[in-house]
Amino acid sequence: MSYFVGLDWASREHTVCVIDAQARVIWRATISHTAGGMTALRTKLAKLAASGTLLIAVERPSGLLVDTLVDAGVPVVPIHPNVLKASRSRYSAAQAKSDPGDAFILADLLRTDGHRFRSLRPLSDETRALRALVRTRDDLVRQRIALANQLRALLEGFWPGAAAMFADVDSPIALAFLRQYPTPRRAQHLGEKRLQTFLTRHAYSGHRSAPVLLERLRGAPPGRIGAAEMEANGELVQALVAVLDPLVAHIHRLTAAIAQALAAHTDGPVFTSFPHVGRLNAAQVFAEIGDDRGRFTSAEHLAAEAGVAPVTYESGKHRAVAFRWACNKRLRRALTTFADNSRHASPWAAAVYARARARGCHHPHAVRILARAWLRVLWRCWQDRRPYNPTIHGGLTQIANSA
Repeated sequence: MSYFVGLDWASREHTVCVIDAQARVIWRATISHTAGGMTALRTKLAKLAASGTLLIAVERPSGLLVDTLVDAGVPVVPIHPNVLKASRSRYSAAQAKSDPGDAFILADLLRTDGHRFRSLRPLSDETRALRALVRTRDDLVRQRIALANQLRALLEGFWPGAAAMFADVDSPIALAFLRQYPTPRRAQHLGEKRLQTFLTRHAYSGHRSAPVLLERLRGAPPGRIGAAEMEANGELVQALVAVLDPLVAHIHRLTAAIAQALAAHTDGPVFTSFPHVGRLNAAQVFAEIGDDRGRFTSAEHLAAEAGVAPVTYESGKHRAVAFRWACNKRLRRALTTFADNSRHASPWAAAVYARARARGCHHPHAVRILARAWLRVLWRCWQDRRPYNPTIHGGLTQIANSA
């Protein structure tokens, strides 16, 4: 017997539908996201697997439930939500949506089109650890940027000099300054000597002297607010600084942990070998690609997953090329960052970017074109487990020979 399982999972409850080869519903249930519910699901699936073959379809290929099933050796097949959405019209003219209905559609798609999808393979423990570090750091960085923008907007409203004093309002020295001087009134007696003492105490390593920083502080236009509002804004500054200070420190610690984890990984030398890619950016790229060499069948498949290959619509004489929205956005952000940096260190990358710009592509489009070109090289190095070697890069050697 062949059994096909559709699993529509959520944070608290998971809807399960099991059908056979003739699309008859064998079992349908709602499983709670508890230890007991997970055990009951594994027990039921084990019984089905003992009497025949078993395949499970899910929408999102991540989460504790999916990791548990994959680690247990159960074949789990991810089906993109867009595929599920487009298939609802096959089962209902109204295209109604419900969790039991989606679970059945997932199972039936696996029954009719299972050969089009690929089962998940478990990543190594080192890769999963690195991915967790990278994704958590990226999420914290987005929070830091949002809080820093809020702090800068607050300062520019009542004390523009403090916002312009240092390059980054969320740098350790800027946060230390705002912690000690949250309002203009607190800093009204601050002179060059006192500021220099403050900078020395906090080990300021900037290139600007105390007189220059003080000129930035005093030269900005003064705020026009009352004493009560100024004190209230000072409390808000201290509150934002109190949140940003440990957040920035934790991001620095995660950055160091990511660099250490990437250096210890067997695939680390492959991703750190490319021009002008830092350890953090290399870790971001590798964390999303992973170590499963069979996950992407070709460089074009990887480019589509990364969102650097456009979507083409063609029918008869009509042909249109559009931006790819459905993709791994973390991977696209990491790859385009690498591609943009690489053009400053690789003549080949600079030439690819320049040709794209000469054709009229704007900067983000040209960077995506360069990222797609780099992916062909990266995919080959990744498949062969070999670091990037510029001496055997055909495009680069052609440029070197013509120079």
